Amino acid sequence: MTISIENTLINARVQRRDDHTDDIAVFELAAADGSSLPAFEAGAHIDVVLGPDLIRQYSLSNAPGATTYRLGILNDPNSRGGSRSIHADLKAGAEVQISAPRNHFPLAMEAEHSVLIGGGIGITPMIAMAYALQAANNSFELHYCCRSESRAAFLDELRQAFGDRLVLHFDDVEAGGRIDPKSLAAARPGTHLYVCGPGGFMDWVIEQGKAAGLPDQQVHFEYFNADVDISGEAFEVYAEASDVTVQVGPEESIASALKAAGVRVQMSCEEGVCGTCICDVSEGTPDHRDHFLTEEEKEDNDQIALCCSRAKSSRLVLDI
Repeated sequence: MTISIENTLINARVQRRDDHTDDIAVFELAAADGSSLPAFEAGAHIDVVLGPDLIRQYSLSNAPGATTYRLGILNDPNSRGGSRSIHADLKAGAEVQISAPRNHFPLAMEAEHSVLIGGGIGITPMIAMAYALQAANNSFELHYCCRSESRAAFLDELRQAFGDRLVLHFDDVEAGGRIDPKSLAAARPGTHLYVCGPGGFMDWVIEQGKAAGLPDQQVHFEYFNADVDISGEAFEVYAEASDVTVQVGPEESIASALKAAGVRVQMSCEEGVCGTCICDVSEGTPDHRDHFLTEEEKEDNDQIALCCSRAKSSRLVLDI
C-alpha cells in the first residue's frame, strides 16, 4: 500500500527567512493558526508541498523540543523545481502546507561516541543531532564539509553552540582541510557514524566507515538525492486494488506506466530516496534500486519503490 501524507498536512507560515549564503536560505516555520507544531526527534524531516505534484523533503535543523521547524535549503542549480520554487516564493509571511515530521534517520543514543558528518546542505540533520547529543551529555563530534567558508551556512551558531566539538573541512583550505572518515570511525571503540550530503560524498563516507570495521548497524545515513537507473527488460505489473494491468517498458518506471493507465501514484523525490511511492508486493520478485528500504527490507521482497525499482520476475502483483 502506498504511503500517503494527505491526512497529516499542516498549514504553516514562514515566520522568518534568513539568506545565509548566496544559495542557502534558512526558513523558520510555525503553525499558521498559532497552535503547537508536532514534536520531533533529531534526524526527522518534513514534506513541503509546493504544488499538486511537487513535494520535497527537508531535514529539521533546530534542536528537538523547539516549537518551530527550521529548514536550511540549497537553491540547487540542478533543481527539478522544488528548491527553485522555495527560494523564489517562500518569503516571510508566506503560507505553505507541510507534513508532520517523520524520522528514518534516528540517533542511537546508547552509542559510546557519535561522529556526525555533514556535506554541504547535509549539515542540517546533523545540527539537530548535535543539539540532542549535547543535551544528553553524550560524546560526539560534528564535522562540516563544504567547498569554502563563504558557502557554509549556520557557521556562527555552530561555533558558539558546539565549540571544539565542531571541526570544519573546506575544500579551498590546503592544510588539514580534508576529512578522513576511516580514521574517525576507527579512533574510538563503540563509535556510530552518521552522514548526510551529496550522494557521491555519502557513498564514500559510508564505504570508509565500513572499511574501518564498523558494522552496518553503526553506520547511519539518509539520502535526499541519488542517481537512479530505471532501465531493464520489460515486465508486467498488475495493480491489484485498481484491477489494472500494465506493461513496463525497458526505459520506463513502474510509476510512469501506472499513472499513464490512470492509477493514482503518489510520488515526491522520483529518485528512490523518500519512500513516498513505496508499495506492497503480493507476487513476484522486485529488482530493488532505491536508497530508502533497508537491506533487510529488500531481502523480504514484499515492498517496492515504484519510481525507480524494476522486476526480476516477468510479472509483479502490487497492492495499489
